[in-house]
Amino acid sequence: MASIFTKIVNGEIPCFKITENDNFLAFLDVNPNAIGHTLCIPKHEIDKLFDLDDTLYLGLMQFSKTVAIALEKTVPCKRIGMSVIGLEVPHAHVHLIPLMEMDDIRFQKKITLSNEEFTALALKIQGNL
Repeated sequence: MASIFTKIVNGEIPCFKITENDNFLAFLDVNPNAIGHTLCIPKHEIDKLFDLDDTLYLGLMQFSKTVAIALEKTVPCKRIGMSVIGLEVPHAHVHLIPLMEMDDIRFQKKITLSNEEFTALALKIQGNL
């Protein structure tokens, strides 16, 4: 069965897209730790990050770096944190989280945004790519 991320890639589930290319997709996390919390995924469904072949793994890291730079230009923060956990969705993914304090990356504190706020934020980040 396809993961929720594969359904997003296939257009079956909508997302607040930041950017994409032939191999990767970045979109806002709809259950974010902080404003701007973004997910970067390979379009090809592979469960574990370290199961990606070297080319795909390095490509995902480069793609994530590009998104993180745009994110840092957009969202006031001390830095962009990166986390790879992968227990909730069986599809390799990178969390990019704007950090003001360590608690922002602990997945214990969540924020809520409206669809309009998500859309406006995605457009602002796109403008800094």
